Amino acid sequence: MDTYPKRVADNILPLSVSNNLPAAFDEWRFTERTHDHGDTIAQCHLCDKKEIRYHFEIANRFTAHHLWVGSHCILQFDLPVYEGEHRLSLEEAKAKLNKLTEKMQLEACLRALRALASSEANDILQKALEYYERNKKLTPKFAFVVFWRLRTHQIDHNPSFFNITLNKKRFKNDLREMETSRVHFFWSALTASQRKTAIEMGHQPPATT
Repeated sequence: MDTYPKRVADNILPLSVSNNLPAAFDEWRFTERTHDHGDTIAQCHLCDKKEIRYHFEIANRFTAHHLWVGSHCILQFDLPVYEGEHRLSLEEAKAKLNKLTEKMQLEACLRALRALASSEANDILQKALEYYERNKKLTPKFAFVVFWRLRTHQIDHNPSFFNITLNKKRFKNDLREMETSRVHFFWSALTASQRKTAIEMGHQPPATT
């Protein structure tokens, strides 16, 4: 019978020195290499799960074999993940892999926005992206443009990718004078403190956030 443990064993044991799973797992480690396939078209080379998007490379320290796997398998089998010479705990490894996944998601989102700015010859969107890449933040005006295009073109994103800056008087004035319907486009990216400021300026929160 083709069971989950058997598939894992069949995939990793021939590439390992040890002939049992617990010992074999300890021979492998995450290499820090990742790959975003852009869609759920990949397969985990450890458990054979299909329809995964993000690959993480593991390598055997004795045999030099490599496998591209899903983050779930790294955590499921407690495959070694390091920060420098320090082996991370399971919780630390999970946090690191999540952070790397978010980085790939952000990079994919930015690629989509750059392609959109180019195809539309959208100077404002292009300037917003250039500002973000310099400052890692968006002004309220730029935030509206970015989130408007994200929503219109249904580009996958997390609002936390884009922090909003109100560190200058003119940015606060822009937020104050902006139509509330536009503020709602990037409301989810505002911090709790910034939302309070927006409400004090007369903006009401969206019905659902």
